[in-house]
Amino acid sequence: MYHEVLPVTAVAAGPALLQDGPPARAAIAGGAAHGALIVVLEPLAVFIIALLALYTIRHLVFTLNRLLARQHHPYLDIVEADWPHVAVLIPAHNEAAVIAHVLDALLEADYPRERLRIVPIDDRSEDATGRILDDYAARHCDLIHPRHRSEGLSGKAAALASVTGELEAEIVLVFDADYLPGPRLIKQLVSPFFDPEVGAVMGRVVPHNSACNLLTRLQDLERAGGYQVDQQARMNLGLVPQYGGTVGGVRLSALREVGGWDVYSLAEDTEMTFRLLLNGWKTVYQNRAECYEEVVENWPARFRQLRRWSRGHNRVLMRYIVPLLASRVVSMREKLDGVALLGIYVMAPILMLGWLIIYLLWLLGDNHPGFFIMLAVVSYGTFGNAASFYQLASAAHLDGTPAKGRLVPLAILGYLVSTYAVTSGLILELLAVFRRRHVHWQKTERFRAPGAGHGEVPIDPKEG
Repeated sequence: MYHEVLPVTAVAAGPALLQDGPPARAAIAGGAAHGALIVVLEPLAVFIIALLALYTIRHLVFTLNRLLARQHHPYLDIVEADWPHVAVLIPAHNEAAVIAHVLDALLEADYPRERLRIVPIDDRSEDATGRILDDYAARHCDLIHPRHRSEGLSGKAAALASVTGELEAEIVLVFDADYLPGPRLIKQLVSPFFDPEVGAVMGRVVPHNSACNLLTRLQDLERAGGYQVDQQARMNLGLVPQYGGTVGGVRLSALREVGGWDVYSLAEDTEMTFRLLLNGWKTVYQNRAECYEEVVENWPARFRQLRRWSRGHNRVLMRYIVPLLASRVVSMREKLDGVALLGIYVMAPILMLGWLIIYLLWLLGDNHPGFFIMLAVVSYGTFGNAASFYQLASAAHLDGTPAKGRLVPLAILGYLVSTYAVTSGLILELLAVFRRRHVHWQKTERFRAPGAGHGEVPIDPKEG
């Protein structure tokens, strides 16, 4: 015998559907609302899957370009020149454990001393940072000129802004206090500025403590994918390489033209990338200009770092997405890549939203074959995707370290933590939009033992 299967709402209504009256009309209205909700949710699910597909294609294009296409290193061969005056800024807050290492490294720089000025900025440190800086300044008064801040806004961007007005150099380089630049790095970062269209330059960041544990190894692999493949491919394709806020530099005239550092920004580097882009300046990536950093060594510190990056990056997204799309200076190719770059820290929350939408569709009984395809795609995206894994594996191959490629399957752990941390950061930033902005130091925990000279930190002999 044939029995018609009623929708969930109709079955719940029971015999009321057989009657002509208010209960029947209410059940019919419930069924209509049920259908309307599916009509709204299904297109949202399709849109999320389309975004995932676009980012997957982007990863694949960058990977194939890096593996197969001609590489673009236009400033690599500049070794002798009339080098410009350079100011190296090192913003520091409670960096006694590491500040001496970066100063020792910079003192060995292969750059004309009469054209180099090192300006560490002690911003309200409560440890021995200020004393260490003064000691170095007393011994190297021709090169090291520290600044001590006790007033005004705190934070990295504010520290940089506090000294920019007094600088007379042509180029400003920025290093975080835990970084270890090699002797030839300053020349490598300065050489692109001989091109008058270049407003900012970014070098490559390489972890020096990658052998510590699984987390540091995964971050090493992630950095390799981000710089060796992602940044270099964007350089090859004439897209938007990102100024990263450390191991990089800005032309001082360009910096002043666009209004200086945004002292309220948690991502002054990304913000500067787009401000320069909108004003017609190019950002250049130098893949051979390697500098060594200390990555975090435990998961709580990694979570806080990702959450901070998410907050700062998404603030830039909200501020610059419309001006970027409306710009008459930026090419269409740069606009498309710029939008993708701005959106990288909203993809994790979008994935979380995708999970919620698919769960609601399942509850509503929308279980046609397309539903299961959507479920598979969103599930797959949550744990990374093949294209991003290709990118990581390709970076290990290009670096000549194939053993690192064995860690690619374990990158799933990083994706899980990243999804939660980045979503948390977006929520916090959206809440902060309705509050008065207060910027302070968002410090990353240091793990290096204080007192050791930079020579005791393992540095890749291939550096430079």
